[in-house]
Amino acid sequence: MGVLLVLLGTAVGSAVAGPDAAAWGALGAVGLWGGLWAVAALQGDRILLATAGARRIEKRDHPQLWNVVEEMVLASGLGAVPEVYIIDDPSPNAFAIGRKPERSAVAVTTGLLRLMNRDELQGVVGHEVGHIKNRDSAFMMLVGVMLGAIVILADLLLRLMRFRDGRRSRAGGQVQALVVLLAILLSVLAPLLARLIYFACSRRREYLADASSARFTRYPEGLASALEKMGAFYGRRQGTAHRVLAPLYIVNPMTALAATGLLSTHPPTEERIRILRSMGGGAGYVDYDAAFRKILRRSVIGARTLSAEGASVPVRAPQPGEAPRPEEAAAPAVATLDLVGRLRGLVFMTCPCGVGIQVPAGLGRDAIRCPRCGRDNPVPRARETESIPEAPLEYRRAGAGWESFQCRCGHAVHLSPAFAAPLVACPACGRKIRVIPGAGSS
Repeated sequence: MGVLLVLLGTAVGSAVAGPDAAAWGALGAVGLWGGLWAVAALQGDRILLATAGARRIEKRDHPQLWNVVEEMVLASGLGAVPEVYIIDDPSPNAFAIGRKPERSAVAVTTGLLRLMNRDELQGVVGHEVGHIKNRDSAFMMLVGVMLGAIVILADLLLRLMRFRDGRRSRAGGQVQALVVLLAILLSVLAPLLARLIYFACSRRREYLADASSARFTRYPEGLASALEKMGAFYGRRQGTAHRVLAPLYIVNPMTALAATGLLSTHPPTEERIRILRSMGGGAGYVDYDAAFRKILRRSVIGARTLSAEGASVPVRAPQPGEAPRPEEAAAPAVATLDLVGRLRGLVFMTCPCGVGIQVPAGLGRDAIRCPRCGRDNPVPRARETESIPEAPLEYRRAGAGWESFQCRCGHAVHLSPAFAAPLVACPACGRKIRVIPGAGSS
């Protein structure tokens, strides 16, 4: 791709000011690529997260997800825990970004949290941590920006050729006609070749991240099962993710519209599953490469990595009593629903009969009737305690767990189990609210 970039720059320079300016054109092409890369490096990650609608969460918001991320960071030796983001999207998917481990992030959808068990979630997070560990985000940003620069230069060259062709038709000359033809061929073929190289790099990086996940988790079946669920989901419907973000995800959310083969950013999901399930009881890079060679008749892991690992790594043994009880199995799904509600600004209530009730922000009703037992449950609200308009409101906690209530402005305010401050500010109107510990608070 670097050669294509320089060739296009040379052609543009020659088209603008003649053969003497070819070197300046090449230098300008490299400068264009450098400028685009600098912009992407400084703000690209934040722009992508904002485009995905991702929201950063803390450990208290979803402890299981955080624990899995921390486990994978320890297993990979990454050295820094990435920021964790949630995307309110029912499709099961995830992606990672970040040029450096200390400035990286892992984003997962709420659909993924609802659909996956712990082993599958570990497999997906291991894949994303593998991208960060292998510096895939930095590499693909480098290649992607170069692809963008090539497309810009090719388009510029085509426009210049149209302009010069008009002048040449008046001036004539077979040599000039040949030069114009070569330039047009270069401007058409260069972006196509650059895209093919970009897609090939992307597919190989996905395989390597799969191998990293198997190595970090020592349980390839976790990722294989997760990919199987995601493949089944996208086989039935189209994802809602932004098209620009599609190459970042672990599974292409545009599967129904995506190209296949050489024009695909992702390897076939069925092929990835088959490789993971052909590792023959091993979980290392050596085992993944052997399975890859068995199915695709070529190697994918570098010789240095294979040499460093040396021998097969056994799959971890199942932990005794690892299968959760039904109520424990439902806990992550309940935690995810709570998290989605907090992200959407809902107030949570629990009827004494045990039914959870979600109240939209701004709802003016004083009580909500339980759909199961018919009991009227008062909506928790902060109340005025003084006649001074700017005086803090007051809210008395009911317990020590997650709790939410309405401010006087109607916006939801959420208190975590770890909240211990005497005051909290409403995130919408900024009004101070005095929090009185409840009977179960320490």
